[in-house]
Amino acid sequence: MGSLEAKVCLITGSTGIAEAAAIKAVAEGAKVFVTSRTEANCKALAEKLGAHGAYRAADLTVEDEVEAAVAACAEEWGRIDGVFNVAGISGRKFGDGPVHECTVAGWDVTLDANLKSMFLVCRAVLNRMMGQAEVGGIRGAILNMGSVLAFAPERNFFASHAYAASKGAIVSMSKAMAAYYAPHKIRVNVIAPALVETPMSRRAKDNGEIMAFMEGKQPLGAMMAAEDVAGMAVFLLGDGARAITGDVVSVDAGWCVS
Repeated sequence: MGSLEAKVCLITGSTGIAEAAAIKAVAEGAKVFVTSRTEANCKALAEKLGAHGAYRAADLTVEDEVEAAVAACAEEWGRIDGVFNVAGISGRKFGDGPVHECTVAGWDVTLDANLKSMFLVCRAVLNRMMGQAEVGGIRGAILNMGSVLAFAPERNFFASHAYAASKGAIVSMSKAMAAYYAPHKIRVNVIAPALVETPMSRRAKDNGEIMAFMEGKQPLGAMMAAEDVAGMAVFLLGDGARAITGDVVSVDAGWCVS
């Protein structure tokens, strides 16, 4: 039996780490519901998951669309055991950067996409988890996507301060949630990756100077595979992590100690 055997997992996002996590979760026995803005990507991933996958496209910054997506997951599979909040953006093309250069639009778009969306998903899911029966002493698990940039900044190539602020807020929100919901048998954790090969990291991958820098910054892999993060995510959602809550787990190929 896999660590997610017979569990229902909602995953936001449909490419990169979200895709790798969805595939890994199904391999570990889960039924997976995918939601993100782009319907074609959602549908493609759900098809890869076969009979264990379903989806609904949604703009996760819009309250009604989030509520509809979470309701569709519960209706499809009967309950929600785990949530992996992956969906988010870098914000650079919208004006994110160092504070003295960051535009108001860049700030607003980045915090909406990364933080507001996560709040809306967590709220909708918690309203369902609170009322569902415990399984093995646990009602549910929430895993939120952070970043090493929340607590281990890098000034030369990754000075995206709205992005860092959104990820720092995610850590604070998640720890507060973990404290509040532990008596309700709901776990909340954060996974904090460094540079991972995903569609969002194409800027770094295509820049020779950045990749040369990353050889030293991430000595265990200048650019990690999405599967490196997905494996830890599935563990944190599964039964093996039933006593873990309020934690921030870095998967960073050595970023924080280099």
